Amino acid sequence: MFKSISQYIAVVFVIFSATMSVASAEAVDDKNPYILLEQVGLKTFARIKEEQPNIKQDPEVLRTIVREELVPYIDYRFSAFKVLGKHFRKASKEELIEFVTVFREYLVTTYAVALGYYDDQTVQFAPAKELDPKDKQVVVRALVKDDDRPDIKISFSLRKDNKTNEWKAYDMVAEGISLLSSKQSEFESILRQEGIQRVIDLMKDKIEKPISLESNEKEA
Repeated sequence: MFKSISQYIAVVFVIFSATMSVASAEAVDDKNPYILLEQVGLKTFARIKEEQPNIKQDPEVLRTIVREELVPYIDYRFSAFKVLGKHFRKASKEELIEFVTVFREYLVTTYAVALGYYDDQTVQFAPAKELDPKDKQVVVRALVKDDDRPDIKISFSLRKDNKTNEWKAYDMVAEGISLLSSKQSEFESILRQEGIQRVIDLMKDKIEKPISLESNEKEA
């Protein structure tokens, strides 16, 4: 079983990358959130299949895959500031820069661990809706299909950059549980009682732990 809800949600987030057919060589369309998710899924899955021998030899390859295939389409800065919430005002500029940098690597580690759990599930995306030029945020819904378990309802929250008009994902919700909200809850009391530096240190501790496929198998 998974050790935490946030880990479970991260696993579901990564599952969508393995639901498509042969990868497309086209550039990712970051101007359409629906197409973006499918294309990122194609590229990520193709990379995982290609790198399987290397991953088995060195699971740290998973971090590289996440950095190169997923992170460019995740708005980790927005997510980091959402997690900080009101504590943003109490942090210095240097602390904020460090928090965002470490939070990015924290997400890389979270998703790299999640990639090690992939077990041939499939996802059905809801039909794409027509975009309004005024839309700034979009929710893309999907259904995880697994022969051995009940279907899981998931949704991805994306937002559009006002300057570039690029869409990026900032949160994922599985069965009503938000990855972003779970991180806010996890860090809130620590931020309040011990400050931002303590949260940074905790994230660094997780980042420094090596990725292990064997530990994933034991926890599953």
